[in-house]
Amino acid sequence: MGLIVGGLLSGSVLGLLSGLSAPLPVPWRYAGIVAVAVLGLLREVGLVPIRLPQNARQVPQDVLQRSLRRGALQFGFEMGTGVRTYVSASAPYVLAVALLLGGQRLHVAMLAGIGFGVGRAMTPLARRAAGTGDRWDADLRVRIRTITVTAGVVLVAALGLLAVRQF
Repeated sequence: MGLIVGGLLSGSVLGLLSGLSAPLPVPWRYAGIVAVAVLGLLREVGLVPIRLPQNARQVPQDVLQRSLRRGALQFGFEMGTGVRTYVSASAPYVLAVALLLGGQRLHVAMLAGIGFGVGRAMTPLARRAAGTGDRWDADLRVRIRTITVTAGVVLVAALGLLAVRQF
């Protein structure tokens, strides 16, 4: 639940801040979105070395010292916002830029945030459902590049089509 609430908060904040980009001409905003998407794809392919802004640690020690339920909810919330733990792909940052510059309605940004939180929740759920965490981790290490590059290609294509519609 914390992941979804954290994602909702992030989407809401990005949606509210998107009004700051309103003075920019729409074609410029969409060109910026596509440029960031292409940059993210180039990062995933390994052509551009960009460090992602993140707090690359997993379970914080202060959470372990609290009650399990309250600590898990807090950690999930922080993870859902995207500011705590490791983020392995550029796609969430591309989405954040698209929400900031896209000029969409607030409910769209909120739904995108909820989707981010649900997506973050799917990883540990899929790992648990696999039954063998170590094997799942090894399989992910083998496939992570394919997953992130595919996500980057899909984002560039989708955002590029949206940009073309704006011109």
